Amino acid sequence: MAIIISQNGKNAHKIDKSEFDKEDYLQNYIHENPESIPVYEIEEDKRLFVVAREFPTESGPIDALAIDKDGDIYVVETKLYKNPDKRTVVAQALDYGASLWRHSNYGDFIKRINDGINRKFGINFEDKIKDFFNIEDEQVLSILETIKENLLHGNIKFVILMDSIDERLKDLIVYVNQNSQFDIYAVQMEYYKFESYEIMIPKLFGVEVKKNVTVTNKKISIRDEECFNFYKELIERMPSGNYRQPQPRAYYQIPTGINKIHFEWSLHKLSKSFGVELHFEKPDKEINKKLISAIEENLKNKLEQSFEGNDIIFNKDWGEKWSKICILKNNIEINEELKIWAVETMKLFINIVKPELDKIK
Repeated sequence: MAIIISQNGKNAHKIDKSEFDKEDYLQNYIHENPESIPVYEIEEDKRLFVVAREFPTESGPIDALAIDKDGDIYVVETKLYKNPDKRTVVAQALDYGASLWRHSNYGDFIKRINDGINRKFGINFEDKIKDFFNIEDEQVLSILETIKENLLHGNIKFVILMDSIDERLKDLIVYVNQNSQFDIYAVQMEYYKFESYEIMIPKLFGVEVKKNVTVTNKKISIRDEECFNFYKELIERMPSGNYRQPQPRAYYQIPTGINKIHFEWSLHKLSKSFGVELHFEKPDKEINKKLISAIEENLKNKLEQSFEGNDIIFNKDWGEKWSKICILKNNIEINEELKIWAVETMKLFINIVKPELDKIK
């Protein structure tokens, strides 16, 4: 296939398709130009941030690791059509996903990404997310929490990126998408060169299946309409206050009036547990530890007496920088009993903890 390039309708040039000499060039190109992966065909405002190249796993290095603004994780595997390994590229990508899920500790996972981002851009991962997606601090924390959930439960999406894709691979991706819970996309990247210019024409395959096919027995996403309605009802039952509109995600944050500290309801549908939580997310991890230690020292007995029968967890090393107190209810179902428990527990938790938090101001 050839394309025609002209300037103001004149001096047209016929440009024949070029070939990539090495897969490394294709990897570097998408790292520097993540918008070349056309996920906007999945959702109009979706774009990928390639957070790492050659990301290490137990199964070998992932060519490119990416995230989107929803906190979804993408394994991107690049292959040239001339590479004989192209026949096993889907299995290879799934193997990387399984390795991330089974062998990755969230803290180590984020640290590896943060170290790479710091070397490349001179800022930390959180600041780069904020800058790349043009969002606020609160949204950054939401993305990180969703990344943690996705890593824990193996909710990973896959992109196979090649210079040319044959019909067998297209059929395989359609088949896998139609008969599984996986989201696998193929991107064919056509490459043209003209003088000092490079022209990339990406084409996405696989997205049409997910739009039109319902998979039998598919697990419900943790960011679905049921979560939105659940938290909306909880808010309506709370005392009057300045509550934000819930989002279709697995948690809902309630401000404490102190920067980087908030209460949270957290629904873990796959592990069938629900948490009423207090999160400390100050930039300095040691400050978070001191704050949670002070509350533990002063209020542990009272919390244990007030919430007898539920697990109370004081987690000083939750995530890379964060700490939290969690009142956990296990073996839950989303029903009236859980709604009553969630509201009454949160109201009592706030009443017990808020005077201690006011001392921090």
